[in-house]
Amino acid sequence: MEGLRIKIFSRSFDLRLYRLAAGLWGGVQCEGAVRLTDKSADGYFYAMLRHTDCDIAINIDEDAFVANPEAVNDLVELMLKEGYANIGCADAGEGLPRSGNPKVTNPFFNILNLKLIREKFNRAELKRYTEEYEPYYPFFLWLADHFKTLYLPAKLHADGISTMLYDLQGRLVCQHSWYARFYSMPGFMVRCIQRDQGRQKARIDALIRESYAMRGLSVPRFGAGARLAFLGNRILRWIIKIPQRISRWPHKIKRKLKRNHEK
Repeated sequence: MEGLRIKIFSRSFDLRLYRLAAGLWGGVQCEGAVRLTDKSADGYFYAMLRHTDCDIAINIDEDAFVANPEAVNDLVELMLKEGYANIGCADAGEGLPRSGNPKVTNPFFNILNLKLIREKFNRAELKRYTEEYEPYYPFFLWLADHFKTLYLPAKLHADGISTMLYDLQGRLVCQHSWYARFYSMPGFMVRCIQRDQGRQKARIDALIRESYAMRGLSVPRFGAGARLAFLGNRILRWIIKIPQRISRWPHKIKRKLKRNHEK
């Protein structure tokens, strides 16, 4: 990996959750980390590509907790050796509480060879692909059509929701909790958005404690100043997010009508 510029990227809404996830990045060989806020579900991949001072991006969601940094480093080495442009978990199959397109990797954890991808990337070409399930699907479908992708095995966690991602040697790479959007959301808002899920904070906190224990680390304790910063950040994120959500409504309605018509 000598000479390559490697960074961790994380699409983040909740600063507290981001800080907890980042506490497990120690040991991952990289030059630093970039917290991407207020990005759309596909927009943050284009933001990574614009970071021309980075060759390899290790994309880790703020609700994905690294279990083995050495396994992450070895996956980067494998990527370079075998010429993969993307390493991640198929968005369907064992270990996931959803069933999407297995050709797409779910972006809770990816290693992306940005240097390689930039050689062919043309955003206009993504228009040939449908969103199908998520806004980022065209990007990953295009990626799978033009480069090699390595799909890692996964298993369902004992909590019945979280995903445990493994490398090809059977080492646990990370644990993804899912439903981080409900982590600090008031109950009445959760009921309006997705009534059947409920607040996920207790389950996610348990996964965080388990992930830290695996590494022999203590979960960080945040003081009053940090908690105030978390609150301020959350308010700011919502101020930005609500107009973004509303602006997407026409597109979502159009997509839903198209799906219903195809059925």
